[in-house]
Amino acid sequence: MLEKLERKLGKYAIPNLINYLIGGYIIGYLFMLGSQISNINFIGLMTLEPYYIIHDFQLWRLVTWVLVPPRESIIFALIMMFFYWQLGRVLEQTIGTFRFNVYIFGGIIFTIIGAFALYGIYYLVNGVPILMSAYFSTNYINLSIFLAFALCYPNMEVYLYFLIPIKMKWMAVVYAVFIIYEFFMVGWAGRVAIFASLLNFILFFLMTRNYRRVDPREIKRKAQYRKATTGSAFGGEHFKHQSNSQTPRHKCAICGRTDVSNPELEFRFCSKCNGNYEYCNEHLFTHTHVK
Repeated sequence: MLEKLERKLGKYAIPNLINYLIGGYIIGYLFMLGSQISNINFIGLMTLEPYYIIHDFQLWRLVTWVLVPPRESIIFALIMMFFYWQLGRVLEQTIGTFRFNVYIFGGIIFTIIGAFALYGIYYLVNGVPILMSAYFSTNYINLSIFLAFALCYPNMEVYLYFLIPIKMKWMAVVYAVFIIYEFFMVGWAGRVAIFASLLNFILFFLMTRNYRRVDPREIKRKAQYRKATTGSAFGGEHFKHQSNSQTPRHKCAICGRTDVSNPELEFRFCSKCNGNYEYCNEHLFTHTHVK
């Protein structure tokens, strides 16, 4: 489905989308500074509040809540913005501009849907409205960028607090533990906010899995192959030697790994390269196109 959408709508994708997101935070900090100078709560007018959107037609809140910056110190905020700017740039180069747009806007749309769904359910059950700004923000959308990056580059090392080297996969595990703990400690409103904000990552995780190993047709094919090789007159040792010396069908033009040396990898030809250049799934979106 994504491939079909990319062929039709790919030209409308916004390149360097992470620049606009970080730029939005900078605008949000300017509004926060303006609130301190003028005593007008600009940030309060920007949050995602279904009540004000429905009853007072404050439709700008559907967009401005993305500009609300994290409520931490300016130093921590600058470190956070620089960190996520780097992750966003690499992630866009890895999965492509269109898919990165779908990933980010998907997280935003799911968050808005979650806010309105929670507001409606609470109103139907209790008969009174509830304000949502305490639950819905861009914090978990930012976290989804980190988790997607860790999924693509699990063994890449980063320096925690610029001092401690740690692999992305272990940082992702720590974050996942905190998310699970918070999910069970908060109320239903917080759980809906967490689930809605991270639904884009859940879909991204499911879409990047290799399901061939659990495909009944693939399991049947492997069983038939083992049965055929076991019952052969040449014996199992012949086929074992033959399988170890087989000629690879696929080879990455960057790292040189093949489907024989690394059977867990997937290989694809690049349609943008001038010639028949094949790449593994780790270098398909990151290589320089051959012209």
